[in-house]
Amino acid sequence: MATTNLNIRTDKVIKEQAEQIFNELGLNMTTAVNMFLRTAIREQGIPFELKLDVPNAITAAAIEEGRKLMEDPLAPRYSDMESLREALEV
Repeated sequence: MATTNLNIRTDKVIKEQAEQIFNELGLNMTTAVNMFLRTAIREQGIPFELKLDVPNAITAAAIEEGRKLMEDPLAPRYSDMESLREALEV
């Protein structure tokens, strides 16, 4: 396979932020760009969303609370919105 160089211009901060994300994903810039190009060709368009899924502290706490409630057989359960509204008194 013959290779060629691809030169692009981008904002320095954008490049640094992208490199940081790619590094966390175990990729370098060249590999990430090649993944994008190959997938764009295969999908015939902008192909995918590749991102770190890091919820903020409030969301992470809410997820953890929900998981604990789902494991607790004594936690209240509601089968319809009306029952939930009555329990919440709204």
